[in-house]
Amino acid sequence: MLWVAIIGLVATGVALALAGRRVAFLYRLATSGQPAPERITYAKENAGAEIKTQLVEVFGQKKLLKWTPSGTAHFFVMWAFFILATVYLEAYGALIQGMITGTPDFHIPLIGTWPVLGFLQDFIAVAALIGLIAFAVIRLKNSPKKLGRDSRFSGSHLGGAWLVLFMIFNVIWTMFLFRGAAVNTGNFPYASGAFASELTAKILPTSELLEEIGLLLHIGVMLVFLIIVVNSKHLHIFTAPLNVLFSRRPDGLGAAQEMRSGGKVLDFEEADPEVDVFGRGKIQDTTWKGFLDFYTCTECGRCQSQCPAWNTDKPLSPKMLIIDQRDHAFKVAPYLLAGEDKRDSYPEDVLALLDKPLVGEDGVIHPDVLWSCTNCGACVEQCPVDIEHIDHILDMRRYQVMIESSFPSEAGVMLKNLENKGNPWGMPEMKRAEWIEELDFEVPIIDSTMPEGVEYLFWVGCAGALEDRAKKTTKAVAELLHIAGVKFGVLGPMEACTGDPARRLGMEFLFNMLAQQNIETLNEAGVKKIVATCPHCFNTLANEYPQLGGTYEVVHHTQLLAHLVEEGRLTPITPIEEKITYHDPCFLGRHNKVYAQPRDIMAKVPGVQAQEMHRCKDRGFCCGAGGARMWMEERLGKRINTERVDEALTTDPDTVSTACPFCLVMLGDAINEKKNSGEAKETLEVVDVAQLLIKSVKGEPVAG
Repeated sequence: MLWVAIIGLVATGVALALAGRRVAFLYRLATSGQPAPERITYAKENAGAEIKTQLVEVFGQKKLLKWTPSGTAHFFVMWAFFILATVYLEAYGALIQGMITGTPDFHIPLIGTWPVLGFLQDFIAVAALIGLIAFAVIRLKNSPKKLGRDSRFSGSHLGGAWLVLFMIFNVIWTMFLFRGAAVNTGNFPYASGAFASELTAKILPTSELLEEIGLLLHIGVMLVFLIIVVNSKHLHIFTAPLNVLFSRRPDGLGAAQEMRSGGKVLDFEEADPEVDVFGRGKIQDTTWKGFLDFYTCTECGRCQSQCPAWNTDKPLSPKMLIIDQRDHAFKVAPYLLAGEDKRDSYPEDVLALLDKPLVGEDGVIHPDVLWSCTNCGACVEQCPVDIEHIDHILDMRRYQVMIESSFPSEAGVMLKNLENKGNPWGMPEMKRAEWIEELDFEVPIIDSTMPEGVEYLFWVGCAGALEDRAKKTTKAVAELLHIAGVKFGVLGPMEACTGDPARRLGMEFLFNMLAQQNIETLNEAGVKKIVATCPHCFNTLANEYPQLGGTYEVVHHTQLLAHLVEEGRLTPITPIEEKITYHDPCFLGRHNKVYAQPRDIMAKVPGVQAQEMHRCKDRGFCCGAGGARMWMEERLGKRINTERVDEALTTDPDTVSTACPFCLVMLGDAINEKKNSGEAKETLEVVDVAQLLIKSVKGEPVAG
């Protein structure tokens, strides 16, 4: 038995040294990037919530279980790692016990002969084996060779995945070999409960040598597996809990993160592009949290399968965006860590690799990939390990826009209009109040301070004030608030764009300028509560303005209207006998988790037959307007709004409803195209939920 112990312990030492060397390299690479002190601060200040998140997401596998077959398989395989750690404790105990006494008769103190533990060990191993079979079936069924681009595994490193499945299988069969042999030699710690081990024993001969070989094989497989894991995408076994711990809440969505250089928020009055980091121009500009994202990607492709850009034949795959950066980081890492002073000694091919642009026609990321993103958040929502794809995209956009001045030309017109006129269309500011003239009641325009008794500032937004289709929503909301007796006022010409299009494009400086202007206006007016019809305005006011000192109680109009209906201050009475399908705006739904209230309103309108689209709520499909895409031409693949309307038409609706002016425009344009081609009935229209409500409350059509 001594020879067994020597081989086992020496192999363990070598494997731990190799794994430790790899871990040290990964740590050095991650910490060579930009600091992210806010991540650590948040985790410390919200320790209780983070512990709960670990229990729910890591141990409870909440996100993975949203996809039931693969999620269930992963649940059992993951828990096998935890529970079978006790088997390895027993294996090393047997190794050392055999070395000392000559007999590998070991059990874990206190619990080591408990039949329940023996049963759990065998049960989880069998369940994991079934999980491996399920994984193999899922991968074969969804093979890129068979499905091509439609496979969520398209672009993944498939060889490594099969190798890991094979290694987990090896862990399981060597475990039963070792335990079955131990049953026969009398060295097994459990008198009952370990049903699979006992069954294995019946087909094995009684042999101490077989037990020793089984023990060495079981330990050896684990050590080889450890080295494979720290050098593969399955590094997520160790990094996923860390990535979840340091991710932004909620789910990396809501607010875009602030621009930082050296861990400090950039002050644009003092920032120097020659010294400070402006977004991400090279891989070294990535924060350590970004590197942790790279290490943690499992290449499962859930993000890719939900991405509206990928689903409409555009080059953006959120998965490959992360993989391509990770692969590039690993290629250049030895040279980055060696130091800039050794650059002159590198051969030409290495210098070309180091000088390869992060974004460019021949870069790591193609510009078409970067500019296809709508910021819809489907990738972040679905990622089981909390990778924050949008943060990566925004950082790269910021560098491209602010340093390289490289972005789609039509977006430049939008930026000039924002800077000169305070709205994306470049319309005169006095037009912001023209919609009020079409109402039969007065709406106070706040020019200095909130009038006494006015509870809400109605943030109309650029689209709500200036775009004809969105103005119908604005007037409907104003009428409903008036009927309900809610006192509100508007800023009119004093209101400027919140800055969302500029920020999502990457022009952080212009966002800051617009935001600070609006915050000053709101604070001087003494505004405390805001209701907004545009989810983009709602998200910016509620989640991003606090970054600049503007903190207000902000609600979306569907939230306020649902509350008023619930209180009985608004009563839908006239039936609307229509089949209606609701489209979830991304910045209202995924980014801010407002799913129920728009549906609650429609449920209270008599006669409405709600029809859900296949992709709805947290799996809803984008209209194509987010991420400043509203002002960029969609030249690649199928139009996203067309894809969404095609899906809506499968419910055979009389009306498509939504709760966002951008969605209203995008879906309306696609529906008009379908009408022109005869693919949609002429009576089909897209309306805001507020328009449905006012129609039922008043019993007459809303004035256009």
